[in-house]
Amino acid sequence: MTSFAALAPETFRSVENLLGGRGVLRAKPHTALDWIEVIRNGIPAAAVESLLKAMQLSQSELARALGIPQRTLARRKREGVLNSEESAKLLRLARVVGRANEVFEDLEAALHWLKSPNSALSGATPLSLLDTDIGAESVLDTLGRIEHGVFA
Repeated sequence: MTSFAALAPETFRSVENLLGGRGVLRAKPHTALDWIEVIRNGIPAAAVESLLKAMQLSQSELARALGIPQRTLARRKREGVLNSEESAKLLRLARVVGRANEVFEDLEAALHWLKSPNSALSGATPLSLLDTDIGAESVLDTLGRIEHGVFA
């Protein structure tokens, strides 16, 4: 599994862009430690809209992928900021999408893969596993295997 701290700077830029960039995040995180501060301060709710648009998901699909009740997500969007736990979940999802984009070298292909049943994940869709850390690790591990030609 690729740890967050070991991700390349390009991945950080990809994650940042998926979450709406500096204009939305009001920060320019470069390292894993920078992202910790972003999470602790709470990611602005506008990042949810940015990720929804990039992933072509409905709000209910995104809520399921994050493991956050849809009503809570809607309330946070009205309030303008996610709490630290919700921010960490949003960042986890963006990391996986960014990593899939790197592996497949195409966002459409990455999104298709994330939404399709995968035999390496016991037939689950990668997106359905991202509501837990272990599920996200399994998806990242599978992406690493694909990148190295283990799963063709």
